[in-house]
Amino acid sequence: MAFYSEEDSADDYLFKVVLIGDSAVGKSNLLARFARDEFYPNSKSTIGVEFQTQKIDINGKEVKAQIWDTAGQERFRAVTSAYYRGAVGALVVYDISRRQTFESIGRWLNELHTHSDMNVVTILVGNKSDLKDAREVPTAEGKALAEAQGLFFMETSALDSSNVTAAFETVVKEIYNILSRKVISQELKKQDAPEMGNGKTVVLQRDGEPGGENPEGEAAKQGGGGCC
Repeated sequence: MAFYSEEDSADDYLFKVVLIGDSAVGKSNLLARFARDEFYPNSKSTIGVEFQTQKIDINGKEVKAQIWDTAGQERFRAVTSAYYRGAVGALVVYDISRRQTFESIGRWLNELHTHSDMNVVTILVGNKSDLKDAREVPTAEGKALAEAQGLFFMETSALDSSNVTAAFETVVKEIYNILSRKVISQELKKQDAPEMGNGKTVVLQRDGEPGGENPEGEAAKQGGGGCC
């Protein structure tokens, strides 16, 4: 869910973003590195759902990204499915050194689309890029899947910080761009409409399906993303 107000000077936007993927692909450490610049080599599996709120400045606007870290274990999936609702962005994470986690991506995408808007802005993240000698999933294969599914793509390392901030910001900035275009469209419609009294609309609540296509970013992106 995201809100826009003409009268707010800060916290104009709040975006819910979910981290999904198999257990032990590094979701929690990606979030820890992005939100607190921390890394826990002996971190335990997430139980249920945890979230962090991170502020990002985009074009002078202070955007809050509420990032939800969902448990990857099968026994928690029934618990976490409800938390997809309201998500406008998603990072679908696999471990480049474990092909099985890459083969699970299709299932995670199906679950995401079942419980959230089909147009949620999504990036495919190949984590643990520092494990070069243990790589089982080539970069080209991850990029090809992302292109086929219409997703952004990036390889990251929570250990050495490579591309971690860029991955999160790619999703948040794309959501912001989509919402900004929607706001401009709403404003143009208001200008074209006949004046109806002295009232004015100052809040736009984004719970519906967005319009327009996404611009191509520096990450691999062939299809359109969106937000709920």
